[in-house]
Parts: sequence; C-alpha cells; structure tokens
Amino acid sequence: MSDLSLGFQRLAELHGIRLVQGLLTRSRLGKVRQRDVVDGREIRTWPAQYRPADSFRGHFEFGLKYERLNFEFFSRLFSRIDSEAVASWVRDEPTGSYARRAAFLYEWFTGQRLEVPDTAPNVGYVDAIDSEQYLVAMQPERVRRWRVNNNLPGPPDFCPMVYLGSEDKRDWLYDLSAGVKALDDAYGTELLLRSSAWLTFKESRDSFAIEHEADKASRVKRFAAAIGEFSGRMNDPMSPESLLMLQKAVLGDQALRVGIRRSPVFVGQNSFRAQIVHYIAPSEELVAGMLDALRNFELRTRGANAVARAAAVSFAFVYLHPLADGNGRVHRFLVNHLLAADKAVPVNIIVPVSATIAGSAKGRAEYDQALELISKPFMQIHADGYRFGQRRTCPDGVLTDFEFLQTPEAQHAWRFLDLSGHARYLSAVLRQTVEHEMADEALALRQNDEAREAIKDLVEMPDSDADRIIRSLQQENWQISNKLRKELPQIFQPGGAFYARREQIVAAVRAAFDALRS
Repeated sequence: MSDLSLGFQRLAELHGIRLVQGLLTRSRLGKVRQRDVVDGREIRTWPAQYRPADSFRGHFEFGLKYERLNFEFFSRLFSRIDSEAVASWVRDEPTGSYARRAAFLYEWFTGQRLEVPDTAPNVGYVDAIDSEQYLVAMQPERVRRWRVNNNLPGPPDFCPMVYLGSEDKRDWLYDLSAGVKALDDAYGTELLLRSSAWLTFKESRDSFAIEHEADKASRVKRFAAAIGEFSGRMNDPMSPESLLMLQKAVLGDQALRVGIRRSPVFVGQNSFRAQIVHYIAPSEELVAGMLDALRNFELRTRGANAVARAAAVSFAFVYLHPLADGNGRVHRFLVNHLLAADKAVPVNIIVPVSATIAGSAKGRAEYDQALELISKPFMQIHADGYRFGQRRTCPDGVLTDFEFLQTPEAQHAWRFLDLSGHARYLSAVLRQTVEHEMADEALALRQNDEAREAIKDLVEMPDSDADRIIRSLQQENWQISNKLRKELPQIFQPGGAFYARREQIVAAVRAAFDALRS
C-alpha cells in the first residue's frame, strides 16, 4: 500500500485527485492508535487491525467511519470511479448503512442512477452525514430508494459545508445571544438601542472602507439606512429581487450595472506590468443556478446554529460573486441580516463586524486571510487556467477580454466549498465586536450621559451645549480651549454669569469618565 495511507487519502492517491481544499484528515498505518494535529490538519495513525481492504469499498467505508468529510473530494472521486464499484458494494450489502450512504452520495453528486434495486422498505433510515458534527438541513428529505435521510445542507448545484465538531469541542463557537444579553444586563436595553443608530452608520462606513471607498458619504448614508431597514426583516434575502434591492442600496439608482452578472469576473489588481488575479469566481453560465442553490441552502439550514449559518451563507455569497458590483458589502450585510433573522440578536441591534475588520491592520489582514482560505489554493491549481484574449461584449453589456479555460475542472471546488474555517473566523470576529466594539460604544454613551447630567447639575443648558463641552474637554485633554471660550462665554470667559463654576464643570466631566472607566 502506497505510503501506508488509508481512507480518503488512499483513494485520492489511487485516482490522482488534486484538491483545492485538501483533506483535513489523513489516516495511515502504524503501531499504535494516535491522533496528531499539524497546521490544522488531523493526522491519525491506526494499528493493523483497522486496515481496510485496498479498494474503493474498503477505504470509502473507513473514511465515512473515521474521517472528516470533504464534498469537493466526493465530487471529484465519483466523477472518476466506475459506477460498478458502488453498485457491486450495494448488491453485496443491500442493507448495509455505509453501502447505502455511498450509493446515495454517488447518485447525488453525479446525477447518475446506479443499476441496482431499491433498498427493502423494512430497512431503517440513516443520515447521509452526521448531524451532530456538521451543519445540516433541519428538515431532511427521506430518500426511499436508499433509506437515507438527505440532510445535506444544500442541493448539488451549490452545497457548502461547515464542520462544527462535537458539542464538547465547540468552545470556539461564540454564543452571540449570551454576549448581547450580557451587554443588555450591563448597560440596559434603552442604551443599546441608542447605540445601535451610531453602530449602523459605523457598519456602513467601515464596510465601504474595506472596499477603499470610505469617502462615498452619500452611499454610506444610503446603505446605513438600508441596513437599518432590511436587516433581519427579509424573508428571502437570496432571491434575485432582494439582492437587486440591496445592490441599489449600495450603489444607488444611477449605477450602470445592476442585477445578476452575465459576464466573467475575477478579484485582482492592476500593476504597472500586468493584471494580477487573486481569485476567479464561477463562470457566468453557472451563476443563476448556483445562486438559486445558495438560496435553497439558506432555507434548508434555518434553525441551525446562527453563527455557522451566517458564515456559510455570507462567505459562499462572496465566493460566488453573483453581482457586477457591491458583492463585498452585500456579503457583510448578510452576516447581520442572518444573525437577526435567526434571533441570535434583536432585530433592531446591529453587530458592526466591518468595524472590527477595518479597525486595525490586524483586523484587515485576518479578513484577507479568511478569504484566502479558498482563493489562494484555488489559484495555485488554476494559475494557468486563464488568459486575456480578444475583447468581447457579454450579455450584460460588460466589455471584457478575460477568459477562464478550466470551468469543468473548477466546478468541483466552486460548488463544494468547505467553509469551516470561515465559521471559526466569523465567530472570533463576533466575539471581538460584541465584547469590545459594542461594549466600548455602550460605555461611551453611558459616560456621556453621566457627564451631561453632571454638567446640568451645575448649569442648566441644552443637551447640545453640554455635549459640545464634553467633546471639547475630551479632545483637549481636559483643558478649556479658546474655541470653547468663544462658543460659551457665559461659562468660560471672565465676567460670564457662570464663570465661577468652570473648574467644577471640568472636574465633574472628568470624574464621570474616570469613574465609569474603572
């Protein structure tokens, strides 16, 4: 046996399968059973008594029993093997759960029917994949032919996967509801609702900043309004109609290109020498079908973990890149929408994930690294699969010279993304956003409220004047600026009616901020 490998890795070797997203479990023969983790990949060693038959049947059953699943691998494997390898297994073990699961998966991934009889009706149903370990459809379809519960999260046209692990190993998965409740307990509902208005604007502004368009003030305001209006309130966010509405909220009614794209697209940059391609999105003829499948995925997984769902749908969307423009901002909008729709946060509370991403070089780098989990290995495999050739006009009016030449091979990766790493990334971002961005904003509001009341206990004035004093003192390190003296001479100019209370006001404001900060 080559390199003593077992399971899915052995089948990949036998059939010359090269994956964009490599197998996350690699099994091998050894003297003792053990598990090691190297660079996030699981290396499992098995003693001789676990050694399967060196065949499709033996290694596939072994993989289903002991290894992480990989839908891209299944898609490539089933396109290469002879259907008889699966059919003979079913004939030999017509009631076997692994044989039936393999047969179901073969037909599901290939769309080809095996020449074998249906499973007897007295055989119990088994799940296609482990519902305790993966993000799955919440209402599985019973496939009578194989007596299998089809709990795959999406249809064959586009079915991302998320590995969650067992319940006792999900410390990484942030409990968003508990985090927001802790803020509510600490600061009160009224304060959180007040902070949400600023956080909504901040989410819009920073979402544009990620796209290097922070100066688009009118667009920022318009998108902020759309976030407030639609987040958590769209019954069918992945429909073409909903996406068009969101796209117009980002780009405005004067945008040249709106709707679902009908032209090729890549994510890249221009250098003075040439265009650099970082990622190639699915070919235009696939987009409509894949978008409809993503819509189906979103519906099938409703009721599953909200953070995992938000990660899967939003990142799947950005890799599909179905719009001519605005994909990144709609992708980040979908995070908030799904979290609210799934009631992980109240519908009127915005979690400004874009602020965490754009707020630091570290945040931006980690976001780029999350996107590169797929784009980088994809381009490593398909680096020679594109060219810039003759210019042509596409059905949506886009003029392009870009050509991708490996669509049939790339479909395996495009359709079957493993977004497990993206779920972990989003979970960490949400934790940082709630416990720092949102907590800091709530604290700032409370500090401002306390400082305002302290000022008005000394001198009655409109809130706007009190806020002006607070901002100025903060900016000037608790010193009274010349500008403040000119704007409020009654307090800060000698001879003013309340001049004697100026130092008390400064001390009261400073005390309010120092007390709450500690």
